Amino acid sequence: MKKYILLLLLSLLILSCNEKKEVSSINAKNWTKRFVNINTIDSLEYGKSYLSIYSEIYSVSEHKRHNLTAMVSLRNTSDSDTIYILKAEYYDTHGKSVRTYFKKPIYLAPLETTEIIIDEVDTEGGTGSNFIFEWKIPKNCPEPLFEGIMNSTKGQQGLSFSTQSKRIK
Repeated sequence: MKKYILLLLLSLLILSCNEKKEVSSINAKNWTKRFVNINTIDSLEYGKSYLSIYSEIYSVSEHKRHNLTAMVSLRNTSDSDTIYILKAEYYDTHGKSVRTYFKKPIYLAPLETTEIIIDEVDTEGGTGSNFIFEWKIPKNCPEPLFEGIMNSTKGQQGLSFSTQSKRIK
C-alpha cells in the first residue's frame, strides 16, 4: 500500500513540474471574433495612445525585483458609437517590440471593454514596459481609454496600482 501511495505522490510531482507557463491569459483565437474590415477611405479619425505597464517592479533595492500581473483594459467610452482598435503592440523596457496582440483591426461596441492579461510569470517587458495603441473613431466620438492595473498577492500582502494612457498622435 505504501508503494502505491509513494508512486501516486511521485507521479503528481512529475506532472506538476511539466506545467507550461503562459505569457498571456487571453487566447489569440478570441481576437478573431472581433476582427473587422475598415475602409481605408472613410471619415474616421485616427489616433495613437501610449500606456505604461509594469510587469515587474523593484523591491528593496535595484537588485531585487517583484513580478506583477498586468491587466490592460481597452475601453470604448462612447455610449453610442462603435470604435476600432487597429493595433496593440507591447514593448519592453528598452523599446523593443515583445509582441503584437492582433493582426487585423478589432471593434469595441458602445461602452464595451476587452482586456489583455500579462501573466505574473511573463517578465519579458521588464520594469519599464509599455503599449502603443492605434485606433480609429467616428468624428465627435470620445476617445478610447486604455488603463493598466498591476497587482500581486503573496500570503496576506497585496500590491496594486494603475496607469492611464496618454494620446500621442
